[in-house]
Amino acid sequence: MRVLLVEDDQSVADGLLDGLSGGTFETRHVSTGAAALEALSEFSPEIVLLDLGLPDIDGTEVCRKIRTVSAVPIIVVSARDEEIDRVVALEIGADDYVVKPFGMRELIARIRAVVRRTGSSEYETPIVNERVFGNLIIDVRTQKVSLAGVDIHVTAKEFELLEYLSSDPGAVFKRSDILHDVWDTNWYGTSKTLDAHIAAIRKKLGNAAWIESVRGVGFRLGQPS
Repeated sequence: MRVLLVEDDQSVADGLLDGLSGGTFETRHVSTGAAALEALSEFSPEIVLLDLGLPDIDGTEVCRKIRTVSAVPIIVVSARDEEIDRVVALEIGADDYVVKPFGMRELIARIRAVVRRTGSSEYETPIVNERVFGNLIIDVRTQKVSLAGVDIHVTAKEFELLEYLSSDPGAVFKRSDILHDVWDTNWYGTSKTLDAHIAAIRKKLGNAAWIESVRGVGFRLGQPS
């Protein structure tokens, strides 16, 4: 997927370029609004990540100009967190709005969600409705969980947690990332809520080894031997 990154802060741009360099994305970086409008035609991006605080043209005006000539999906990536900034950006044509700082996992998820929603890209991530781990099946489409052919009743939040962990089986997810992504982007509650949900899922699955604790870090989806 061709991504046009419009960001004047080089340190922020470097981090984003590094995070998008996994092979799925072909990313071009420009640091001004004028360069963004020029790259729109010569690079033909499939999505635009647009900062608002640009040195030459305000990002909202860049968004407006892009919308006059293209339907390419635009995700505003900005430190401006006032409601009015979000409203204005969305009303003039942005498809999503992400406030800095944010996690790369969240940004990539938003990119894929916007592309799926707009249907504007030839790039498509294969959609795997059923995630199978031995005799555990997590059906993302129907939001059902079954173990050895038996349906396991889980709450909506328990399913979100299982879906999140199963997105990268074996990978360790930090507690802070889980709370941030599964509960709320501005979660300030106790992490005991996470522990309670983990305990409930383990009990329903009948084996604590399905969700392994990594001391001092977080959790990962395992598979009992």
